[in-house]
Amino acid sequence: MSPRGPKIKPAMNLPVITVLITTHNYSQFLGDAVESVLSQEFPPGQLEILVVDDGSTDDTSERIKKYGSRLNYLYKPNGGQASALNYGIDRAHGEFIALLDADDLFLPGKLAAVVNAFESDPELGMVYHRLQEWHVETGERRQWEFAEISGEISKKPDQILTFLPQPTSAISFRRSLLAPLLPIPEHIRMLADCYLVTLMPFVAPIRAIPDDLTVYRIHGKNSYTNVQVQESREDSIRKFEMWQVLIGAMTKWLSDHGYHRKNASVLVLLNRWQSLLEELRAGHAGRLRYFLSLLRQNHAHAPIQTWRLTLFNYLCAPLGLLLGRGRAKLFYQWRGAAMARIQRAVAPILGAIRNSKL
Repeated sequence: MSPRGPKIKPAMNLPVITVLITTHNYSQFLGDAVESVLSQEFPPGQLEILVVDDGSTDDTSERIKKYGSRLNYLYKPNGGQASALNYGIDRAHGEFIALLDADDLFLPGKLAAVVNAFESDPELGMVYHRLQEWHVETGERRQWEFAEISGEISKKPDQILTFLPQPTSAISFRRSLLAPLLPIPEHIRMLADCYLVTLMPFVAPIRAIPDDLTVYRIHGKNSYTNVQVQESREDSIRKFEMWQVLIGAMTKWLSDHGYHRKNASVLVLLNRWQSLLEELRAGHAGRLRYFLSLLRQNHAHAPIQTWRLTLFNYLCAPLGLLLGRGRAKLFYQWRGAAMARIQRAVAPILGAIRNSKL
């Protein structure tokens, strides 16, 4: 699907959309990010670009000068991602806000597609889309995992469970509907965008665009990435602590706004988070803890799995005890291949049984 051009509005003092770029010591990438916004086929008078520099100590301030009045550069002392997002959102003028990490890129048509989606439904609080994962060292580009889920998903536990929060540069918000989520708790120094993305479905409907509209750059020095890489014990512990802080803040917001375990969507979400924490904790613990995390994870996902898949996962879990998380990739590859072989083997038998009943 090719995004149409944005609907041209009458001249006005305020922009239609603000692109909020947060950065910290990413001067070598920032220019590419800004250029990817400036090259959008979008009326300049309806576009605002805010760059929030969260206390960089590199040459960011010098490199950004060449853009002059085409963007608004805001420097603040380092406070982490939540602090930078709060600072930028509070100063944004656009009706919509599109987030962009300083090391990522917008693809052509991004802003037009996002604005058109918002303008098609005045109730939408968030628009998100597919993105490409770019591994700089190899030049390889891959599809990021994406579940196309739209609507009032907070009322549908199965959709809440399968909804995958996309990275910062794939999400945009209607500014007027962000208020219930602001300010983002500033002790969330990383993953603050996930706070907004995960909780927005409890504020307003969301819309998924099934097009690649952003390039997510994997360059080896990312502040945070979900891409599977070999992690040290220290990195694994740090990631667990980040998620623990985030989940604690999100759980508090839900409780403060009357969302408790009696709500089916909240229950599956809390189970999912607990499963994630168990898996991350197992990353720097022994094999027994990893085995137990596999059991809890399978239990948390049981509502959206077939009973066969749930049973199969339980049967495979002891291999996690044998191999440990360090060989998790090998374990999941084996599990996927084994399941495919079993399905092929039993398919003729099931077919014969069905035919005998006809």
